[in-house]
Amino acid sequence: MSSVELGNPVPDFEVQATGNQTIRLSDFQGKNVILYFYPKDNTPGCTTEGQDFRDRMSAFAELNTEILGVSRDGLRAHENFRAKHDFPFHLISDKDETLCKLFDVIKLKKLYGKEYLGIDRSTFLIDGAGVLRKAWRSVKVKGHADEVLEATKAL
Repeated sequence: MSSVELGNPVPDFEVQATGNQTIRLSDFQGKNVILYFYPKDNTPGCTTEGQDFRDRMSAFAELNTEILGVSRDGLRAHENFRAKHDFPFHLISDKDETLCKLFDVIKLKKLYGKEYLGIDRSTFLIDGAGVLRKAWRSVKVKGHADEVLEATKAL
């Protein structure tokens, strides 16, 4: 499966998420979808990012927009992370990296001099027709949720 491109439809996918949900992109036909990829549950940047989206949830809802967080963590970790921070949106477990590969977010990273493959913090805005309208890569958390909200308003 090749990766998605701006202006093109996103292929339908089926993934497992919190709340014992099976989520398909096609389930959101007619709604905008924010798909944000983050490296790991319960880390400082990822927690702040999730809280920022949570705190703007009503503004996104007014724009007919769903938010979904994605990482390679398992569902148990996701359930705990979601409950601990009262996230009103679902978190997708992408252990097999199906979505990560589709959106091309796995990148070579360095930590303490060691290289590894990890998720490059990225966000994607998909419109109600399933077309990728905006992509943010190598995201800096501060102010990001506001930027995504503004882009969603512009649809």
